[in-house]
Amino acid sequence: MSVERVSPYIEHLVELRKRIIIIAVAVVVGMGITWNFSDSILQFIEKPLTGQTYLNGIKEKAYLEVRYRAPAFYKYFKLEEDLNAPSQKRILNYSAPMEPFFMQCKIAMMSGFALVLPFIFLQLWLFIAPGLTSKERRMVVPFITVASIAFCIGALFFLIIIWPVIINFSLSYESAELQSWFNISAYVNFCLRLILIFGLIFELPVLTLLLSRFGILNYKILAPQRKYALLASSIIAAFHADLITMFVIMVPLYLMYEISIWVALAFGKKLKTVPGVPN
Repeated sequence: MSVERVSPYIEHLVELRKRIIIIAVAVVVGMGITWNFSDSILQFIEKPLTGQTYLNGIKEKAYLEVRYRAPAFYKYFKLEEDLNAPSQKRILNYSAPMEPFFMQCKIAMMSGFALVLPFIFLQLWLFIAPGLTSKERRMVVPFITVASIAFCIGALFFLIIIWPVIINFSLSYESAELQSWFNISAYVNFCLRLILIFGLIFELPVLTLLLSRFGILNYKILAPQRKYALLASSIIAAFHADLITMFVIMVPLYLMYEISIWVALAFGKKLKTVPGVPN
């Protein structure tokens, strides 16, 4: 292989290294900015353990509705005892001397990553920009804006809706013989991993929008692959051991695929029709 053919690959690798270094520095800067807020973020993540979530209000309204419409059912299943039971505040525990500090570092890193996300997407765009046309390069601002918002929506969707459900389901197994004891590393690592996963899941329509505008994808390619998308969603979700987590990952992932089909249909580049040749 000649030097002329090797040079472009080396240039791409050098450029990729440059962008990765810039992103790493940006994440460190973001981590420094969000360090002082890491305690507040941890308290927010701990809220399902204290019972201070929207689920309590929904549960109370549901129980009162059952008491009004089906008092016999309400009495038979002793829902009044469950409704009036005093809330038990649970705390996180740690077993290693520096464990809380490292968890604080991880929380600050994730929040710092979210803070500088627009800058990260800008670096990714600058890496692929040399291969784009001038018209395609003008999509940089919409891409960065939509991609950043989509990731944040996915993360907030998990924290506000999915996370309390998972923790409350776990706590439902408590009994006189079985008590919960949450380790801070397992608790925080599990939460942060799922925040990242849900943020990336919500990026799927954005990626589809980008590829469809470039003419690489269109809805006629995506729509017939629904059954394979469902299978792929199940396989990806199956990497998580427990069935509940698998389910809460698989359903949003497949729904994002369905949304991606409609995104490709609405915003994709229109294919030119050639007489006698199906699109």
